[in-house]
Amino acid sequence: MSKEFDYSKALEAIQSGQAITGKDGVLAPLIKQLTEAALTAELEAHLGEETEPNRKNGRSGKTVKTSVGNIRLDTPRDRSGTFEPQLVKKNESSISGEIESKILSMYGRGMSYIDIREHVEEMYGINVSNAAISAVTDTIIGEVKQWQQRPLDSVYPFVWLDAIHYKVKDNGRYVSKAVYTVLALKVDGRKEVLGLYLSESEGANFWLAVLTDMQNRGVKDILIASVDGLTGFPEAIRTIFPATEVQLCIVHQIRNSIKYVSSKTQREFIADLKPVYRAVSKQAAEDALDKLEAKWGKQYPIVIQSWRRKWDDLSAYFKYPEAIRRIIYTTNAVEAVHRQFRKLTKTKGGFPNEDSLLKLLYLGIENASKRWTMSFRDWGQTLSQLAIFFEGRLDDVIDL
Repeated sequence: MSKEFDYSKALEAIQSGQAITGKDGVLAPLIKQLTEAALTAELEAHLGEETEPNRKNGRSGKTVKTSVGNIRLDTPRDRSGTFEPQLVKKNESSISGEIESKILSMYGRGMSYIDIREHVEEMYGINVSNAAISAVTDTIIGEVKQWQQRPLDSVYPFVWLDAIHYKVKDNGRYVSKAVYTVLALKVDGRKEVLGLYLSESEGANFWLAVLTDMQNRGVKDILIASVDGLTGFPEAIRTIFPATEVQLCIVHQIRNSIKYVSSKTQREFIADLKPVYRAVSKQAAEDALDKLEAKWGKQYPIVIQSWRRKWDDLSAYFKYPEAIRRIIYTTNAVEAVHRQFRKLTKTKGGFPNEDSLLKLLYLGIENASKRWTMSFRDWGQTLSQLAIFFEGRLDDVIDL
């Protein structure tokens, strides 16, 4: 057992400039003393619960990693060998997995392996290799798989679907892969990422597989799905959820339109386009679209044709009140999640495999979801409006 911690000497050491924590920190002897005392208390409680004769049997030495560096513990033993300490288990080399937890936390905030190594060295006085960091972060892969397969709610009022692209090593070379993100707004008005899916490219066929997976995990109905302008996307959604209202992202449509407009006339064209998507009603929007075509149709026919061809899915939001319009007219909600992903992955040029990418994005979702505790503003009123627009489809999940 370690000798009593000398608080007076510790105070003098701190006043002289010695570090409190980290390598050779002042608190190291205190951590040792408290840990050994806790282990002794655990053994005494264990002996008190034993039905067979048993007693203390000396101590054994063990080096463990802590927040103040490596310390040598004198761990108590029992005669029968039935004592299993909980604070520092027999096969553990750190107290309560603290360092592993810190590594996961830093990795989940997008820190590079180099930064993690330096931080662990500074805080704990311990050198960790890239392989060790990878081994620690790999411990959540099973958790990621369970999360991907978890049951989902039967009904979601709103779902946003979009993809983001990353470089992932495949058969010895880096290729671009799409990460499909499904973000939903639940009946209680809070956001939830329903899943992440990887594919070599973004396409309607793979979205069909994504939607089928959601259905297999329990989703029976989606009221409104907001998506980008990918060809075949609305049809893929209606194949699995035929009653779902599809709203194409207005922002995506505007961006795609501007690509085909001369830089000299972009400002004027955008000004003439605003009355279309900012109209108070569908009829007013169609009148504005007619005027847009009359002025620009000959110069930019491909742009006008795109709006005409997609009009049914672009104009769906006009039938709803302002609160619902704000939620569905764009995929900004899921793009905000992708912005968080980019912050996490900005230090990564590419990923050695799909698991390394998924585990980082999963940790990012875990961090983001901690802030998703509040419902959307005026959600109760919005839900009541949805119950009217989609009569009978919310009866099993809300009490009105």
